[in-house]
Amino acid sequence: MDVSDDATMRAVVLSGPGPVENLDVRRLPLPEPAPGWVRVRVEAAGLNRSELHTRLGFAEGVTFPRVPGIEATGTVDLDPEGVLAPGQQVVAMMGGMGRTFDGGYAEYTVVPRAQVVPFRSALPWETLGAVPETLQTAYGSVTTGLDLRPGQSLLIRGGTSALGFAVTALAKELGVTVLATTRSPERLAALKDHGVDHPLVDDGAVADQVRALIPAGVDAALELVGTPTLPDTLRAARVHGTVCFTGMLSNQWIVRDFYPIGYLPTGVRLTAYSGDAADLPPEVLQRFLDRMAAGELSLGPIQVYPLERARDAHRDLEEGRRVGKLVLRTR
Repeated sequence: MDVSDDATMRAVVLSGPGPVENLDVRRLPLPEPAPGWVRVRVEAAGLNRSELHTRLGFAEGVTFPRVPGIEATGTVDLDPEGVLAPGQQVVAMMGGMGRTFDGGYAEYTVVPRAQVVPFRSALPWETLGAVPETLQTAYGSVTTGLDLRPGQSLLIRGGTSALGFAVTALAKELGVTVLATTRSPERLAALKDHGVDHPLVDDGAVADQVRALIPAGVDAALELVGTPTLPDTLRAARVHGTVCFTGMLSNQWIVRDFYPIGYLPTGVRLTAYSGDAADLPPEVLQRFLDRMAAGELSLGPIQVYPLERARDAHRDLEEGRRVGKLVLRTR
């Protein structure tokens, strides 16, 4: 039985783990929210390494075919229980989105109400679409993961990622001295323009560069590249400094043959951060958006793709071709 166009939507469907050719734009039935769930009219969906891991087959608990996307930004289309009004601007993220149920790479998605955070903003949708998961992870890494304090020093390993730019913005709000790395010398200017005090070219031995600037080592370091660079990042931190493992730009996140006494520098603390929608307070999201609208904060560059170019976006994400956050516009 054919479904009429007004009861369907466009969505990017991942048929199974593999290359970008496994991503296709299809027309699917409009999803219906169950009790406790909300249907969101998606305007924009940010891309994340998590979705790359899903496509490459690294994520656990995923069934196929699946609409990817661990976040979405748009408006409430239907809340069967009337808790959220139609038209309310919202972000939705995590909680199984794009893995155990269909996610944000679509014109509509249904999500548990607990995964929805309301806001109000006149910023463009592509700008808003770059914020939710990046801000949630940045805020959690700075507060819970690092317990960063005013006046401290921070090393960001992987500074030209969307998350690196967001953490820089939050750290500069605190009056923190920021050191951030890039593997590409031509991207040093982008870091400087975003407020990084000491942009560094990552040649694999960043600790030596850090200690040339801060001999005792930094107070805090955020590891966004993965386990290949983690030992060097640990060596860049001072005694009683904290290193937070948050990102996996390298697609490597397991430390093999881990011998703690030999691996961890004496007195350096290693933590990790992984959060959910509940870890981004609505007031933090609203304050951040308000400051973005006032020109006081920036998430860095935003690269926008129409839904039909989801394959191109994934190629660019996988190969690190673009600086900043990649966003799909669904309309």
